[in-house]
Amino acid sequence: MSTHVVIDPITRLEGHGKIEIFLGEDGDVDRAYLQIPELRGFEKFAQGRRAEDMPQITSRICGVCPMAHHMAATKALDDLYHVEPPPAARKIRELAYSTFIVEDHALHFFFLGGPDFVVGPDAPKARRNILGVVDAVGLEVGKEVIGARHQLRELMNAIAGKALHPVFGLPGGVSRFLTPEIQQDANKAAARALNLGLFALDAFRKIVLAEPANVEMITSEAYTHRTYAMGMVDGANKVAFYDGRLRVVAPDGAELLTFAARDYLDHVTEHVEPWTYMKFAYLKDVGWNGFTDGAGSGIYSVAPLARLNASEGMATPRAQEAYEELVSTLGGKPVHHTLANHWARLVELVYAAERMAELAADPEILDPNVRTVPIAVPTEGIGVVEAPRGTLIHHYRSDEAGLITSANLIVATQNNAARIALSVDKAARALIHDGKADDGLLNRIEMAFRAYDPCMGCATHNLPGHMPLVAEIRDLGGALLREVRRD
Repeated sequence: MSTHVVIDPITRLEGHGKIEIFLGEDGDVDRAYLQIPELRGFEKFAQGRRAEDMPQITSRICGVCPMAHHMAATKALDDLYHVEPPPAARKIRELAYSTFIVEDHALHFFFLGGPDFVVGPDAPKARRNILGVVDAVGLEVGKEVIGARHQLRELMNAIAGKALHPVFGLPGGVSRFLTPEIQQDANKAAARALNLGLFALDAFRKIVLAEPANVEMITSEAYTHRTYAMGMVDGANKVAFYDGRLRVVAPDGAELLTFAARDYLDHVTEHVEPWTYMKFAYLKDVGWNGFTDGAGSGIYSVAPLARLNASEGMATPRAQEAYEELVSTLGGKPVHHTLANHWARLVELVYAAERMAELAADPEILDPNVRTVPIAVPTEGIGVVEAPRGTLIHHYRSDEAGLITSANLIVATQNNAARIALSVDKAARALIHDGKADDGLLNRIEMAFRAYDPCMGCATHNLPGHMPLVAEIRDLGGALLREVRRD
């Protein structure tokens, strides 16, 4: 009987990782570990660089969520240079950011997480992808998903200069004003995005919720953790992506605390383990009590479901309807079922599309005054946004010349890391018995992390101060010619 099961590499996520599952003599799971071998050195090589370069530098951390890093960095520069952007600049930023949220949430549902439900968790590997989704929902639907995402990216290109690596964010505003032509394009893209979101919600009802086995899986204990939840909210405690306060609720839904981004170090810190390069964020107000959930554990979650739990609803009408449907269907708030993140993601997609429409229709967004030029000496700045994957914090310090002396990034997957580790371990314990683990079962274990839409490349640090590395040079026949090691 095997005593060690490895899923390497794990799939349909941003970055790289593996799951190591150790079995006891009875074939049941003793412990499952999600291990992340990547290195993110951006904090270190940001030192000595010009502060105004940070929105471009950090957008290279991840090719999936560059807009999130660009926006958090830009907001950190506002704070660093003690400058307030004009209203039009704030609205242009939020329009670009809402567009990004729609596009990214659609990517995850249709390409990364959705295949597990649309084609089934036990379907052959070759079908658990966008091609399997298109085969299930029809070619025309597939064309519309791809076409809508293309239109959204073109809008981001027009507003931000580039969709992949935005170049428009500056301390105190943005690099260019919005034209009536771009505003018109934004209106059209928002309408198409809303239709896409409503279609995706309807597909989720008809394909996922209509199948009792799916509902049973979503609500099962294998994918349930009762933890704290954190998310950004506006003045009415509604979900916000671009600006607001951070709100934390307890496992029973009661508010634990609300704080401004500037105070994050008073409430959030990190724990390290020797078996991964990813740090584990937890709440100082509760403390680290190991990999366990409940009110006595400082572990918390971010991401779509956490945002819904931490808020009191959505700020737009169609999204609010979808929010109420989710909450009532799953038995009221808070909802602790990890796989419900997929549903919450679609609720947020609708909200982001509606917010796009609101901003695009705002006449003030065409105001050519889009920057307040900084005149203060730079010191320290903190910027926060809600990335698709959850709360993202950038924290910079600089000298008087504006050169970065230190940088700290707390990314969504770090905030989620401890809960993801819990989810992988709990799913493995629930699903593997008598040493039996076929491909479909191992995919169900992967589903435990995939629901968070994690970005391992964003989240990892190098614990020993250097990254162990083995490089092999082989000839065309595969024979080893030379090995270079750094242990």
